[in-house]
Amino acid sequence: MKKPIYLDYNATTPIDPRVADAMEPFLREHFGNPSSSHWYGVQTKKAVERARRQVAELLGCQPDEIVFTSGGSESNNTAIKGVAWARSAEGRHIITSAIEHPAVLEVCRYLEKNGFRLTILPVDETGVVDLSALEEAIDEETILVSVMHANNEVGTIQPIREIAEIAHAYGALLHVDAAQSVGKIPVRVDELGVDLLSVAGHKFYAPKGVGALYVRRGVRFEKLIHGANHELNRRAGTENVLEIVGLGKAAELVLEELEAEMPRLQRLRDRLWEHLSAELADIRLNGHPTQRLPNTLSVGFRGLEANTILSELDSVAASAGAACHADEVSVSHVLEAMRVPLEYAMGTIRFSVGRMTTEEEIHRAAQAVVETVKRLQAKGEPLFVAAGSPDVKLTHFTHGLGCACKLRPQVLEEVLAQMPATGDPRVLVGTETADDAAVYKLDERTALVQTVDFFTPVVDDPYQFGAIAAANSLSDVYAMGGRPLFALNVVGFPSNRLPTSVLERILEGARDKTAEAGISIVGGHTVDDTEPKFGLAVTGVANPNRILTNSGAQVGDGLVLTKAIGTGVLATALKRGLLDRDVEERLITTMASLNRVAAETAQGYNIHACTDVTGFGLLGHLHEMARASGVNVEVEANAVPLLPGAAELAAAGTVPGGTRSNREWLSPWVTFEPSVGETLETLLCDAQTSGGLLFALPESEAEALVRDLKAAGVADAALIGRVLTPGEGRIQVT
Repeated sequence: MKKPIYLDYNATTPIDPRVADAMEPFLREHFGNPSSSHWYGVQTKKAVERARRQVAELLGCQPDEIVFTSGGSESNNTAIKGVAWARSAEGRHIITSAIEHPAVLEVCRYLEKNGFRLTILPVDETGVVDLSALEEAIDEETILVSVMHANNEVGTIQPIREIAEIAHAYGALLHVDAAQSVGKIPVRVDELGVDLLSVAGHKFYAPKGVGALYVRRGVRFEKLIHGANHELNRRAGTENVLEIVGLGKAAELVLEELEAEMPRLQRLRDRLWEHLSAELADIRLNGHPTQRLPNTLSVGFRGLEANTILSELDSVAASAGAACHADEVSVSHVLEAMRVPLEYAMGTIRFSVGRMTTEEEIHRAAQAVVETVKRLQAKGEPLFVAAGSPDVKLTHFTHGLGCACKLRPQVLEEVLAQMPATGDPRVLVGTETADDAAVYKLDERTALVQTVDFFTPVVDDPYQFGAIAAANSLSDVYAMGGRPLFALNVVGFPSNRLPTSVLERILEGARDKTAEAGISIVGGHTVDDTEPKFGLAVTGVANPNRILTNSGAQVGDGLVLTKAIGTGVLATALKRGLLDRDVEERLITTMASLNRVAAETAQGYNIHACTDVTGFGLLGHLHEMARASGVNVEVEANAVPLLPGAAELAAAGTVPGGTRSNREWLSPWVTFEPSVGETLETLLCDAQTSGGLLFALPESEAEALVRDLKAAGVADAALIGRVLTPGEGRIQVT
């Protein structure tokens, strides 16, 4: 696979080969502790101090004003918290701007929660801080002003010298986050007039995990990390010699090459903008037209969503300025502060060039962007993927995954609460219990079970997506104790982006899965949509006297789950290309497995309640069961089966938005013992696709059911908890 053109240098830069060469001896040969007095320690101590001089020379300060840190976030935390705690007796007012990086804004908000007063300054439409607002807000209680040098999203450069003069006139210190400006424009602390300044190594070709904080001589601050007296007693911890050496070399290279590099970067940036603006209508340049970083281009494409553009733009790596969720487009706080119109903000992409970017890459990238945007802007344009192409990746054609296209639990509850209950006595199951299917009694022996379910792709292969969506749709009938009879297709399809052969493969996967269930698909409905969606409307039958709902759980019941959880986390990882092949195969096999065997096996037991576990996650569906049944329940977290790799990925933050929404929604109802831990808490709320059945039955029968399920091939079946007391649906997780 050919690598995409990298235009995301503001996110991170590659390590310059010359930086790597400088680091190499300290990886293999010079390993001593800089605090040791013998020869090995002396070599690394000399290297650290050389790097300190190199960084100081770049910033125009003295070496003893440089403190090495783990990166920009630590530098910001140290500067802001350190000054706040050191000067709290003089005043407790802090000023920052609305477009700061979270490593500044969140620190300031933390201090606000701990007794400090916070003012957040507005910016104008180009992203420049309002100096009159600063003059109006600052007073004798102000101890610190923190404003970034250049914005990471739009590149706007702030009038730091003027801000410093205002701050100093009131006796306040000025901290500047220069993570994005160092390496791109001259950053000289004496010219800027700053008191503290943060540097992040990975933004200018040094390694990730190293940075520096400039602290002007005479400035008092409380250190963030306590311990021994490293870094002149300003930051405890043995120095990260290898990466500090890399930071020093990177600083040296910037000092030598910046004068020539700046106009080259600006030329590349402007060439990209010229190409885009010449070929595309309805685009907008975000940021200051002239006072911005020479490498940064933020472009809003009107009426499109940034994630959609980037998903189809496989040949270019860039960053979106808006995140698309199930029910909204979340625009970055920077674009909001600049009052960028929503129709442009939602389609904003940041392109940032760097040392390794070539003219030829800019030309190819511009062509690719133009072709993609034109295709998305006009229906009827040539298809994105040629008919018969084996390279279709369906997850690239959707913003979310699976049930991410559905309403969040909070919204759905509000909608259902407003629907009147039916007065028809033949409706055995309606909306009152939050079951996913409806049941209508035809006679004393027969009831119709009706359900519909559909979602966006969770896997790349169209055939597999069709099979998984069909298995998910059939699950609701099995969960009611029913037997499916036939199904109808429910299809949304982007005919201007994908060939109909892709739709044919989706339908083929669904057809084969319904054949496995013993039924046929007899028709359906299709609409043109901006992204692929698929599912089934399934009609089934059941004995009206043996209907299973989620409202019959009783005190003393055991809770049996039939499939491992973690599909939401793993599907998110799959879209990002993070899954090993064996984990991917296990994920797909799990989601495509019918719940038929589990449902048939359970027919020999006294099942009090049942639901299938899908978009609201295990705890979300269990809460619905418990609340509908009027009971409180307990779940043993370590008894819940997990798909391989799910815990590791959840711990690394690969978590879908639907899972986070589930956890927020459940927070008033679920109590986690501290020993459960953050990772398991997340997985228990993970939004599942085609998950297992959850049974409530007498605990005396639960272990026997698990044994029979395993014997029937339901390998992950497990007894995961019990019904404790009458109640309102609370869950205790132990």
